Amino acid sequence: MPDQLLIENLMDKAWPACERQEEGEWVFRASHGVTQRANSVWPRIPSNAGDEKDTLAAVRSASDWYGRRRLPLIFQIFDDARSAGLNAVLDGQRFTRQSETRIMVRDVRGLPTNTVARRVEMSPEPSEEWLRLWWSVDGRGGEAELDVARRILAGCESVYALVRDDDGVPAAVGRLALVDGWGGIYSMATSAGHRRRGYGTRLLAALLNEGASRGLFGFWLLVTASNAAAQALYSRAGFTDHGGYLYRQAPLRRAPHGC
Repeated sequence: MPDQLLIENLMDKAWPACERQEEGEWVFRASHGVTQRANSVWPRIPSNAGDEKDTLAAVRSASDWYGRRRLPLIFQIFDDARSAGLNAVLDGQRFTRQSETRIMVRDVRGLPTNTVARRVEMSPEPSEEWLRLWWSVDGRGGEAELDVARRILAGCESVYALVRDDDGVPAAVGRLALVDGWGGIYSMATSAGHRRRGYGTRLLAALLNEGASRGLFGFWLLVTASNAAAQALYSRAGFTDHGGYLYRQAPLRRAPHGC
């Protein structure tokens, strides 16, 4: 199974920000506010990270960078020992904790290859139907934000899967990001009228089989810590917990006003 830093690198490449700048061990990412992943600092902190004074200076630099883009300062913080010093600084500055997420992984053992998935359409590009269904479930915003999301998706080689119901109506979609010999399961979404009917299970199996047929080393995926149903689905498909992360956002600055 991949180590922590490899997983972080895979995740960064699978959901690439529109704008990216490296500042020492930190990576600043911005995409016009579309998704926290693509609009947050990835602190690649080594175990011998700098002292509190250095960390405070780095946080100020990050704040200036995001401020110039009119974006909130958000950190993606992984739950391992490397984050202890940074977390202490962010605690002192009253950064909130949001969107706790679990990372799950599995290898390719036990997966069939060259299997034709029933009613699952595979494509190297997201169709308009794919995009509309996914955005209706996971999207935040209108056409401008969807255009940014298209750019993020296009930044990584991927396979897009869509499953239809018996009437030919799109029921569920998913994405297999292909990164350095690994496969990332992303954008799993089932329309409201098609839930609890097995479409997600069928779609996931199709994506895993596709990855196995390509000779991938293994797979990873991200699921919110509160989504017990999704975690159960992925556990049944052979995924196991591999740590997690959350986002820490700077407190909003309130403009002074008279009364």
